[in-house]
Amino acid sequence: MLLCLLLGLGLAGGMEPPETAEVCGRCHRAIHDAWRSSAHAQAMESRLFQDALEMAETDLGPGARRTCLACHAPVAVRIGDLSLRRKVSWEGVTCDYCHSIQDVSMDGANPVAKVQFSLVKSGPLKDSNSNGHATAYSEVFTSSLICASCHEYKNALGFPVLSTYSEWKKSRAASEGKQCQSCHMYQVAGNVVDPRIQRSRGAQVNLHQMPGGHSIEQLNKTIGATLSMAHEGGQLRVTVEVANRAAGHSVPTGSALRQLILDVTADSYDGQHFRGERVYRRVVADQQGMELKSEHLAMVKPAKVISDTRLAADEKRTEVFTFPVPAGVQTQVKATFWYYYSPTAPESQQRVTFLTIQRLVK
Repeated sequence: MLLCLLLGLGLAGGMEPPETAEVCGRCHRAIHDAWRSSAHAQAMESRLFQDALEMAETDLGPGARRTCLACHAPVAVRIGDLSLRRKVSWEGVTCDYCHSIQDVSMDGANPVAKVQFSLVKSGPLKDSNSNGHATAYSEVFTSSLICASCHEYKNALGFPVLSTYSEWKKSRAASEGKQCQSCHMYQVAGNVVDPRIQRSRGAQVNLHQMPGGHSIEQLNKTIGATLSMAHEGGQLRVTVEVANRAAGHSVPTGSALRQLILDVTADSYDGQHFRGERVYRRVVADQQGMELKSEHLAMVKPAKVISDTRLAADEKRTEVFTFPVPAGVQTQVKATFWYYYSPTAPESQQRVTFLTIQRLVK
């Protein structure tokens, strides 16, 4: 026990906020391991973001760098390390950034996090204590508000580029008191503090992987579908009932380049192949009405919405496809859902297939 206490005191004496996640991980191992696989941890190093950042600086000038890094490397902006010389600046949305948030102000055009780097770390627990630093309970950690400063954004034209927080505010989930954390940081088995450092009071911790659109499990929880078929007038009628059954926001949300795609195929045993699709997305345009098709321009230049076919929270939709397949011809029908991230992303990051339904019809 004395060794644990000395280790804790050693950490406190050597910490210089904002610290790297590795320092936090010395004691908070389970949380650190989960965070490392999160989109937050990869927000800066993601190849998709790196490509978008390079294009933004090339097309829009150096001022675009600060705008992009404000959410993808928020520590770098707070400490003035826009050249990213410190390791902590490369850690994306890192431990010491989030746990230094005191509150979020909604008074301006965009939400602003009030951040104070110190040896006092804020969080959602009222009875926490630490040998390595002081702790403080902050109500904002129990609210979706803490997510708003990066998941709600209007550009200089006043266009709501990111509207996830406001989508949630209008949802049934919000009216029922379900916060973003209810789905993205739910409780799982794990220690808040490594038992070797301090005795653990319980084996539950908020999931710091924060699964979202990149998680097949999360997508399967969110999108539900049923497939039915019938022959009518020499045609095969395929009906897919689609529902956003779990997300307290539109699907997809975030970048306008994200798409949810329903792909339906019908392969008859006499060799014919038919295909149809539905695309759920928001198409945005600049002030001249030109559709924006790259990540960086879709953040900076949108001025209007051309179309919005996304699935709102709790929305159900019936999609009907007809194929020229007469009754009596055995046909394999397949409905596949995939989530498409960005046309500028490497192939490995472009899309994920998460739900497939197949039926055989005669």
